[in-house]
Amino acid sequence: MSSSPTVIVLDNGGGYIKLGIGGERDPTAIVPNSTARSTSFKKTLIADEITAVDPTSLTLRRPLDRGYLTNPDLQRDIWAHLFKTHLPSTPPDTSSLLLTQPPFSLSLSPSLRRPLFELVFEDFGFRSCFVSDSASLVHLYEASRNPDGVVSRSQCSMVVDCGFSFTHCTPVFQNFTLNYGVRRLDLGGKALTNYLKELVSYRSVNVMDETLLIDHVKEKLCFVSTDVPRDLQIARKSGKDNLFKCTYVLPDGITHTKGFVKDVNEAERYRSVYDGVPDFPMNEKEDMDVDEDEEMSNGRKKIDLSKNEINLTNERFLVPEMIFRPADLGMNEAGLAECIVRSVNACHPLLHPVLYESIILTGGSTLFPHFAKRLEQELRPLVPDDYQVKITTQEDPILGVWRGGSLLASSPDFETMCATKFEYEEEGSARCSRRFFQ
Repeated sequence: MSSSPTVIVLDNGGGYIKLGIGGERDPTAIVPNSTARSTSFKKTLIADEITAVDPTSLTLRRPLDRGYLTNPDLQRDIWAHLFKTHLPSTPPDTSSLLLTQPPFSLSLSPSLRRPLFELVFEDFGFRSCFVSDSASLVHLYEASRNPDGVVSRSQCSMVVDCGFSFTHCTPVFQNFTLNYGVRRLDLGGKALTNYLKELVSYRSVNVMDETLLIDHVKEKLCFVSTDVPRDLQIARKSGKDNLFKCTYVLPDGITHTKGFVKDVNEAERYRSVYDGVPDFPMNEKEDMDVDEDEEMSNGRKKIDLSKNEINLTNERFLVPEMIFRPADLGMNEAGLAECIVRSVNACHPLLHPVLYESIILTGGSTLFPHFAKRLEQELRPLVPDDYQVKITTQEDPILGVWRGGSLLASSPDFETMCATKFEYEEEGSARCSRRFFQ
C-alpha cells in the first residue's frame, strides 16, 4: 500500500499567503498575495519579490477581491512562483492540498467556485484537495494547544477573524462551523489602511498610492483606544502634552528605501496613559522592531528629514476605531461587539454561555495594542450578567489558521476527507463544493 502523499497547506488570504508542509509548526513562506509594478522599472514583481524592494509607488494587483477569487490567471502565476521557489522538492502533482476559503465561498455561483477547482486539479494537478474555512482550523489549533482549556473541554468556541477583506464572527461546535450563526463585518485590514491613507493625505502629504508604506505605518503606530473622548482631548494638546504625536519618516529612495519611526520612544509615550509606566518596557518581539527602526535612523541625524516625514496624532487610534464604531464614520455596519452578540444569539441557547467564555481572536488586525481589552469593554454590557466573557488572543494571530491547517493535514484521516482529482474529473466542481459546504 502506497504511503499518503505530502500535504501542502495553503492559507490563501486576501493580503498574504501562508504556505508550507502539513505537520510542521510554521509555514515555509509568508508573502503578499499579489503582484506589483513600479514606474521606476518594468519588471512585474511576484509575492516575496515585492518585500525586497522600495515600496514607494508600487501598483498592486490582487487575485482576490473581498475574499473571493476574481482573477484565476493571476492566482495561478503567484502559486506557480511560490511552489517553484519555496517548495521545489514537493511537486503539486504528487501532493494533496489543504486550502482555506472564506465562509460560504463555495456556496456561491459556479462562476466563482469553478475556477478554484480548475486551478487545483487542472492547472496544478493535485492528487486531492480539502477546502476549509479558517474558523474551524483556529478552533482545532487552540483546542490542541490547551487541552485543559474551555475550548477543548466544551469543543465549542466563537472565532473572531479580523482578516484583510472583512471580519467574521463564527461559532464552532465539535470542530464544525455553525454556518447559520456566522456574521460578517465588511471591514478588515484593507479598509483600515485605506482610511489611514485618506487621513494622512488630507492632513499632510498625498499617500493614496502608497498602500504598502501606509500598511507599515498602521502596523507600527496604530493602537485601540479604550477611552475615545479622553484620548481625543489628549490628541488636541500641544507639545509634549500630546502623548500621541509621533513622526514617521518616508523613504526618499536614496538614503533610505524603507519608511521608519523617527523616534521610537516618542511613539511609545501613549503607553503611559494606558499602563501608567513611563519607561515603556517592551517584550522581546517589540525590542526587535525597535532595534530595526533605530538601526535605520542611525547616521541620519544630520539629514534634514522635515520635508519627507508625516506626523500622526489621533489617526493612531481613529483608524482601528472603525472596527468598533463603523456607524460613527457613516458606515451602515454594526460594531464588532454587536456582531458577536448577533452570532451567539443565532445559536442554540444552551451554547450561549460557553460561546461567550471561549472567544478566540485571530487575524492581523487583532494585533493592535489593547484590542482584546476594548472588545471586552464593549461586549460586557451586551452580555447577560450571569455569563462570563473570556477573550483569548492567539499566540500568533497571523499564523493561527495555517497552524490549524498543518495540524489537520497531519491527521491520519485527512485523505478520507479530501475530494480527489478522479472525483473532480467524473463529477466536476459542484460535487467538490458540496463535499465541503454543509
